[in-house]
Amino acid sequence: MRAGAFFGVLLIMLAWERRAPRRTDIPRRGRWFVNGALVLVDTAIVRLLGSLLPVAVAVVAADRGWGVFHAVAWPLAVTIPLTIVLMDLAIFWQHRLFHRIPLFWRLHRVHHSDTGFDTTTGVRFHPAEIVVSLLWKLIVVTALGAPVLGVVIFEIVLSATSLFNHGNVRIPDGVDAVLRRVIVTPDMHRVHHSSAVAETDSNFGFNLSVWDRWFGSYRAQPEAGHRDMQIGLKAFRTPADQRLPALLTQPAVPPSAPTRSEGA
Repeated sequence: MRAGAFFGVLLIMLAWERRAPRRTDIPRRGRWFVNGALVLVDTAIVRLLGSLLPVAVAVVAADRGWGVFHAVAWPLAVTIPLTIVLMDLAIFWQHRLFHRIPLFWRLHRVHHSDTGFDTTTGVRFHPAEIVVSLLWKLIVVTALGAPVLGVVIFEIVLSATSLFNHGNVRIPDGVDAVLRRVIVTPDMHRVHHSSAVAETDSNFGFNLSVWDRWFGSYRAQPEAGHRDMQIGLKAFRTPADQRLPALLTQPAVPPSAPTRSEGA
């Protein structure tokens, strides 16, 4: 189910980007090859296992009565929506911590070092970051006693929205303004991929936009505008920095120009 949703949304986003791009200066060929290769590495190492483990833990938690939801015996009509919302909140805080804790930032900056921004950026993650994220989700699922269906839905939604909110797509301003009251839109998340540190440290949400508004990290627009803002990290902009071996070893290499997050 997750794979079907992933490839379906991926094809839709690629077609949308071709039909109505937000920016026409985003390089494709070399970036797509590297980002696709990184996906293959992730898949070979952890992604298949990572898709199954949260669901498996939910099954075990239900069988043994672990977690808050089993203690209060709420109906599925309540626990499934709560699971989706609370896991989204957990991923939001995980994302913020990845920007604040130096060790985690070294893993996460592989995602941010992409000098372009399109739907393939939504799958560009270091394998070690996938492992850490997986462990965090297992803790959250166990603590909640999340129902299996709720976890399955959340995993599908998270995968699909990561492709959507990284899309290099043009959405009318009025439509975007309405959508971002509820969900994270590409224009909202693009700000997060700015090379300006203050903008990088904003708009951490993946699914629901409310978390950034509530916790003071919301930024409506980039200072330079969406068409002129620089995307990526200032420390990793050379062609050599964007090759697959460099991305896989990047967490071990201190950048020549650390960002504020690097020294936090």
